[in-house]
Amino acid sequence: MLGVCIKFLSLALGVASYVCLLAILCVVTGALLGPASACPCRPVTLSDLQSQQAGASSSGPSARVSQTTADVPPTELEAIKHLVQIGQLKEAQASVQNYLTQHSDSADAHFLLGYILFREIQMGASAEGSTQGAQYNELSPALMRLGKTDAEASLAEYTKGARYRKPSAADLKVVALDYVVLGDFSDADKWLTRTLQWNPLDADGWYHLGRVKYTLNLFADGVHAFEQCLKLDPKNVKAEDNLGLCYEGLGRMDEAIAAYRQALAWQTQAASAEPFVGPTLDLGSLLLDQNNPQDAVPYLRRAAEIAPQDSRIHEKLGKAYSQLNLLPEAQEELERAVELSPQNPRLHFMLGQIYRREGLLQKAKAELDRSAALSGTQSVR
Repeated sequence: MLGVCIKFLSLALGVASYVCLLAILCVVTGALLGPASACPCRPVTLSDLQSQQAGASSSGPSARVSQTTADVPPTELEAIKHLVQIGQLKEAQASVQNYLTQHSDSADAHFLLGYILFREIQMGASAEGSTQGAQYNELSPALMRLGKTDAEASLAEYTKGARYRKPSAADLKVVALDYVVLGDFSDADKWLTRTLQWNPLDADGWYHLGRVKYTLNLFADGVHAFEQCLKLDPKNVKAEDNLGLCYEGLGRMDEAIAAYRQALAWQTQAASAEPFVGPTLDLGSLLLDQNNPQDAVPYLRRAAEIAPQDSRIHEKLGKAYSQLNLLPEAQEELERAVELSPQNPRLHFMLGQIYRREGLLQKAKAELDRSAALSGTQSVR
């Protein structure tokens, strides 16, 4: 069914090729429904389901409802969009589905339903805690399945709408982000590229394209995308941080460190009540990778203060403390990491190694056995 949907959408836009996908989740900008729908996120991973700058065109569904004669009465769809803006997604979904029983040829209604289904993915991820406070933690299998189901359904609605009218750049951005949720970053790349061909002033679109390029290990292309985002949205902390990640991927470590420090400086200037953990964590991680745990620890400790539910931060702190031979501190951090991500065999193994170094052999055996059971290997005693 998904293949048929993609084929119809591609034909509607004069595109012959396409692919399929999975990942975490991002938040679409307020371009589709106005400022009330905007919400911040740092995409890539279902942890990536959260990084959205607000910015972009007014060419989404809300801007088109009154322009399409087939969409009568426009006030009904406007009322449904208001439900989306205030977070009543289930009510909005039921209302637009009811509307489509009488107006099955309404492109706006199909596009709006597609958007609502995508927003439900985001809401589910946020409810489970896949925000910056736990951006590396795995989502539950049930939520992963639901997210994929909703993404496929969202794509199907955009396909139906495309039969009656050409989608806008804003519509294509949601299509691209549906593909991010499905893990098909190649198709996400294709549709984000098309979005930006139609609307090159969309800073948010450039940001997401950069994230997709980074995920595909196309680091030079990612640098270009984030540079374009920063031209349109100067001092964007998330874009500067992700620029650093791309530099790191290219092996340009000095430039990566400079980008992380620049992002931190901008964040300090902004004095945000809820600082973004990215540059603090990424700088600490790079310093740790460069065998500089002493300098890494202050950044990683600050990252843990910003995002205490992020298991990977506690893992990195545990590793840094271990390298500094601060075993009680390493034990505390790794125990917290295991608590947050109990199904991660690597964390159990690392904790078992710390217990062994501390002479806690029974605890060490239990953790190493647990690691082996989770990874399906024989434990090392």
